[in-house]
Amino acid sequence: MIERGNLSRPYRNLATALVALAVAVTPSAGALLAAPGKVALPAPAGAAAWRADARHLPDPMSADPVAVQRFLASAGPAEQRGLVAEYPGVMGDLDGVPFALRYAANRRAMSDAGAPYRGQDGQFLLFDPRGNGRLAQVFGDLATADRIAVLVPGAGNRAANFWRGVGGKRFRSPAVQAADLYRAAAGYPGGDRLAVIAWLGYDTPRGVNAAAAREDLARSGAAALNRFVSGLAALRPQATIALFGHSYGSTVIGLAAPRLPHQVTDLAVFGSPGMGVDRVADLHTTARVWAGQAPGDWVRWVPGVRLFGVGHGIKPADPSFGARLFPTAGVADHDHYLAPGTDSLASLARIAASGGLGGVRP
Repeated sequence: MIERGNLSRPYRNLATALVALAVAVTPSAGALLAAPGKVALPAPAGAAAWRADARHLPDPMSADPVAVQRFLASAGPAEQRGLVAEYPGVMGDLDGVPFALRYAANRRAMSDAGAPYRGQDGQFLLFDPRGNGRLAQVFGDLATADRIAVLVPGAGNRAANFWRGVGGKRFRSPAVQAADLYRAAAGYPGGDRLAVIAWLGYDTPRGVNAAAAREDLARSGAAALNRFVSGLAALRPQATIALFGHSYGSTVIGLAAPRLPHQVTDLAVFGSPGMGVDRVADLHTTARVWAGQAPGDWVRWVPGVRLFGVGHGIKPADPSFGARLFPTAGVADHDHYLAPGTDSLASLARIAASGGLGGVRP
């Protein structure tokens, strides 16, 4: 079934034709039209031994972050350190584990993994080198932050290019982008109490391909993001949270939106092909929803439809979607929304710092 939102008939016809053409000419057309797969999150490294432990440790796949937090609080410092040493892959990936323990576990796991991870500077809430790899790096002090911003990157990102950027271009690096956002936000009210997380906690599409046109990977990413954000909320219930999604990362956020905790006050997406719905109300969130799309971004040519499981709905920058639009002057393409000197970085920094952006059209 095709979902067309408020597109006029000529644009609906054009969009349908473009999607049909994409299906026809794509070598993996069968994958495009396949039924959605079941959402399955990867178990942390060492999960089998953790589950077999006679201490009946919290199940790493099903335990609620609050339950994890309570278990570790009752365990005491000595046992906590012992778990980090024995099960760094689980402790570094388990939402609800106190930040300092996760940092220590991931430092150990990264050292054990060798190059290019051993000795990498920073604080990490997630590290798993298996497959495409998963990483989450923190900028700022999560233990004291009043505001937390989580950056969800899009297609092409892997653990191997987390710091050097997709295609070797540093401006496409989630770590570089998060660091630029953190520095820019420091100049706005509330920015001195902000922490920013570059979260690569899901398998992204390899590029602009069949996987990017579907939501299978986004649904898995949304489940992982929901759990990750719930862990943040459990450890810092008084802090507010903003989620930032670039490109396919915005689709992940859209699918996660209905199950996000109330601490999430802002969803900001840029270069978005769609959030999986056709209007803000369909996200079923109380958070403010922001969107930006540069005139020179190729994503403007992506049809705002869903047809037989292909496509992600009306793009959030379309006025009919109902998002609050922020300016993107200085953004020349799809990948520079967080580049220093752009209006979009200034806008996103203000949203990250306090959720405010005076003068922007609701």
